Amino acid sequence: MELSFFITNYPYIFSMLLFSLGWLIIFTQANLIKKVIGINIMESGIFLFFLAVGDIAGGNPPIYIEGVDQVYVNPLPSALILTGIVVSFSITALALSIIIKIYQSYKTIYMPELLRIME
Repeated sequence: MELSFFITNYPYIFSMLLFSLGWLIIFTQANLIKKVIGINIMESGIFLFFLAVGDIAGGNPPIYIEGVDQVYVNPLPSALILTGIVVSFSITALALSIIIKIYQSYKTIYMPELLRIME
């Protein structure tokens, strides 16, 4: 492949790498806090992908000016990303509060040990 392919598609490639890194962290780490960090990394990759899809080269902000013919950037991906960030933050806060309760009850956040205790 040519270098120009990577230069023009770097947001998509980077978002796939972030998503893959988060997936790898979730499925290889036994620590619950590390799993939450992996979920956050995956969400960041998804957010970057949506922003890259919504971008138009040479596009202007979606503000209509009468008599001027322009190419506008789609505002929907940005609005979805803002909503996703809020949901991501609330999911992270909920997951960390559940992990705190698990630690208070079982004195561990290591998944194999938790499974052994719960048997």
